[in-house]
Amino acid sequence: MKKVYPDARSALAGLLRDDMTIMAGGFGLCGIPEVLIDAIRESGVKGLTIISNNAGIDGVGLGVLLETRQVKKMISSYVGENKTFAKQFLAGELEIEFNPQGTLAERIRAGGAGVPAFFTKTGVGTLVAEGKETRVFDGETYVMERGLFADLAIIHAFMGDSEGNLVYRMTARNFNPMMATAAKVTVAEVEHLVRPGDINPDHIITPGIFVKRMIHVPNAEKRIEQRTTRKRDAAARSVGAGEEV
Repeated sequence: MKKVYPDARSALAGLLRDDMTIMAGGFGLCGIPEVLIDAIRESGVKGLTIISNNAGIDGVGLGVLLETRQVKKMISSYVGENKTFAKQFLAGELEIEFNPQGTLAERIRAGGAGVPAFFTKTGVGTLVAEGKETRVFDGETYVMERGLFADLAIIHAFMGDSEGNLVYRMTARNFNPMMATAAKVTVAEVEHLVRPGDINPDHIITPGIFVKRMIHVPNAEKRIEQRTTRKRDAAARSVGAGEEV
């Protein structure tokens, strides 16, 4: 089965519809499937439920779907970098299901593993646990969380072969591998596309069986969410130049 498509639009053809649930990998702006997100925006689908650690920033990543009001609900851990999100949420125009970050990760992993629910101590006695089943194990109270499974997962990988085997790099690994397993269809964008056999089997993180479609994005933009700089002192400049201090 051919998995590599010429562009994001063709890779998503026949997969998108209104009111569907989409998982989107990334942590901040690191490792986000930006090209696929832009294609979803251009498709015009609406009423989306998006499962993602965060909601991008204004004008970048998932932020572009908020600007076009294509998102109905976010299931996330952190959304503090997006003013558009805050404005829509406070106006009652956007639903949010907040999750502790570890709980969100485990809900996705559980969904991919076919685990419908699990118990955790995180959130017990807080708003996170409201309306959820609790149970006592060994004298400790735990809250039940449901696994998450989506109609579509869009992810970003550093390298992939044409069979869909994927490798991630550093922080860009984040939520991408677990999301690849937790959807009916997974579409990946990869920076380096190679032939089958070119990746050391021991280095493969996501096996190709989980990936149905792929696109090659050789010049993926690496954005910095918050650039913070300071002036280097004289000692640091000297060391940088190879001088002794």
